[in-house]
Amino acid sequence: MKIEDKVLDLAKRRGFIWGPSPNIYDGGLRGFYDWGPLGKLLKNKVENVLRKGFSGFSFWEVECPTVMPQKVWEASGHLDSFVDYVTKCIKCGASHRVDHLIEDIDDFNEEKLSKLLIEKDIKCPSCNKGGFGSVEPVNLMMSTVVGIDEEVFLRPETATTTYLLFPELYRFFRTKMPFGVFQLGKAYRNEISPRQSVFRTREFTQMEAQLFLLKEHFNDYEKFNDYSENELPLMKFGSDKIEYIKLGESVEKKFMKKESYAFMNYVAYKLMLDMGFDKTKLRIRQHDPSELAFYAEDAWDIEINTERYGWMEICGVHDRQDYDLKRHAEFSKTKMEVQGEIPTILEIAFGLERSAYALLENSLVDDDKRDWLKFKPGMAPIDVAIFPLMKKDGMGDLAKELFSDLDKEFACIYDDSGSIGRRYRRMDEVGTSFCITVDHASLTDGDVTLREISSMNQVRVKVSELKNIFRELLSGDLKFEDLK
Repeated sequence: MKIEDKVLDLAKRRGFIWGPSPNIYDGGLRGFYDWGPLGKLLKNKVENVLRKGFSGFSFWEVECPTVMPQKVWEASGHLDSFVDYVTKCIKCGASHRVDHLIEDIDDFNEEKLSKLLIEKDIKCPSCNKGGFGSVEPVNLMMSTVVGIDEEVFLRPETATTTYLLFPELYRFFRTKMPFGVFQLGKAYRNEISPRQSVFRTREFTQMEAQLFLLKEHFNDYEKFNDYSENELPLMKFGSDKIEYIKLGESVEKKFMKKESYAFMNYVAYKLMLDMGFDKTKLRIRQHDPSELAFYAEDAWDIEINTERYGWMEICGVHDRQDYDLKRHAEFSKTKMEVQGEIPTILEIAFGLERSAYALLENSLVDDDKRDWLKFKPGMAPIDVAIFPLMKKDGMGDLAKELFSDLDKEFACIYDDSGSIGRRYRRMDEVGTSFCITVDHASLTDGDVTLREISSMNQVRVKVSELKNIFRELLSGDLKFEDLK
């Protein structure tokens, strides 16, 4: 079985990802997925890394509603321009996004796109027979009603709801610039033909960070110098080559225009490494000018090379200039100026479902002897499994006591079913970092056997020392081989 097929099989069979949801009703609704117990644990670990990481770089967390009035989305431009171009098969009636049918489109014009479909004789992927009719723009916003008849819209991103807080945030930060905030939450997009599993869904979780700053901070940004020696795997527009460039040289060598923006790319890349992604599978790719929104000065995506989908975006880093605050100032009649200037917004946008799925694939080890996942310390869904060698003679009771105690601080599981070897294999398959076995000797000497997933090596440790040992192992401060 190919790696990509193993991942999908594992995700469904062991409770990472199920769907489409609700599966019991006609196979579910495309673009919506359930995260099972292990998937939710993994997603939580991703969320924790991002939250801790952004906080460590002095970004403060906020939370905003997912529903906003129409005027907000008129101001942001989403109601007018947040569209996909769609066509229907004249034979089977299946709808398809035109950019999924024709590659490298740089001119989104309905008439031209219709002609291209005819000229290239594109056939419907669903039935492999039919051609296509006219091309129509379809807005991706989802709407609902509040009260009796007020139409409102579900946000397609967390970012816009954060921008609206600028006047309050400016006062909160005591009128000092620059400042950074981030938000975790759900977003919704009415994808016409969702595919690629959880990489493209209609409901998804984002964590987006914004840095609000003035022009004087563009190339005089203190934190840029603090991390100047760290390398970034950059691929400029027009090149197919990844170049490893130090952050401190990224502006000088004209990869990026602003030190502050280069720093935001470093933050995003650092968080990818903190999650445990293999750096040899990562790149930071600059957008083709045709990909850029009209208001953006620059945009780079952090992408991972996946087995199933090739290079896929996990995170986007955008220089949005002053567009957003200027538009909301105009539509809301609210002052957004600081020192006579509308602040610029630099943005990092992570998709959590994408991150968790990609991390799952990234962690699968192609091993002939066993199926197992190798996570970075602290990133496995389950930190510790506790096994009694046998349930009788007090071993089961001691193992349950250990589980009850350790589960208060770590993600733990208790298992007393089957042979020890089978229990190890079950835990290896889902990446559980460590397994504890309680045996006859444990009842008298207070020691247990601790097994590590990567090496499968085992050591005897004191029950009284387990918590401190796990704190250090899972934080990366202690290596298993250093345990004596």
